[in-house]
Amino acid sequence: MLEYIYIFSFKLFIFITKYTPKFISDSLLNTLALLTYKLDKKHKKIARINLDLAYGNSMDEQEKRRITKKCYKNLLYNMRDFVQNQGASKEKLLDKVTIHNEHFYTDIKQKGKGVIFLTAHYGNWELLPLCMGAIYGNLWGVGRNLDSQKMNQILQKNRNQFNVHMLEKNGAIRGLLKALKNGENVGLLVDQNTSDKEGILINFFGKLARHTPSAALIARKTNTPIIPAFITTNNYKNYDITFYQPIITEKTQNSEEDIKKSVQLQANITQKAIEKKPNEWFWLHRRWKNQYEELYK
Repeated sequence: MLEYIYIFSFKLFIFITKYTPKFISDSLLNTLALLTYKLDKKHKKIARINLDLAYGNSMDEQEKRRITKKCYKNLLYNMRDFVQNQGASKEKLLDKVTIHNEHFYTDIKQKGKGVIFLTAHYGNWELLPLCMGAIYGNLWGVGRNLDSQKMNQILQKNRNQFNVHMLEKNGAIRGLLKALKNGENVGLLVDQNTSDKEGILINFFGKLARHTPSAALIARKTNTPIIPAFITTNNYKNYDITFYQPIITEKTQNSEEDIKKSVQLQANITQKAIEKKPNEWFWLHRRWKNQYEELYK
């Protein structure tokens, strides 16, 4: 029964986004975002805890509420773009993006190496890999399957466009290593909470947090540069993709310290991107749960 509800809701969303004038769909999405904000007490509380941990009293209550409301709006507008990208041409996809600091990538590719693109649940993060694959060729990533089989098929169909190849989490490392060996690119999202077993402790917004070392481990093993890349928008029509200074993971006798340094640099650049436009990060995830679990109860 739940499966049919998912499909019906998604098809209704497709109808709204594809067959209604933009000014009407904008109004509907804005209303739905505000309604969800008012009704979704669970995730609204999570966002508030995250913002308190990250900014404390340096950000006032009104701004924290504004950012939380924007989270819901971002999700719905990103979903609309997700629908519109299904079956879109390469030209139409790339017409809405501008890349900044592209030389960080081209300088590395001139040496015939692949790169690890590192990003976060920030801006339109589903659009970013499609653009990277469309412009630069094969891009390999890791994705978790949805509980709904039919919705998962829809998600995978969208993600596996424009030379993007998604691997399941179990056994993904082997596929990523093979891609880099062949001079192809890898894309990873690394901003979510992990368990003690899967992550290492780093500093994030002045608080301890668990962070996955996957990008650092792969980078160190393959001598591959990590390029942080983040996508933002001011109007949900045109998007800016910004590359940052590549992170080079050292390879000394102290592998543990090498990994920790690389992961901390990844956290630092993610924080820097968020601080530029905090209303585009996904604050609805329990980012600090590993260290502050009692706050989220």
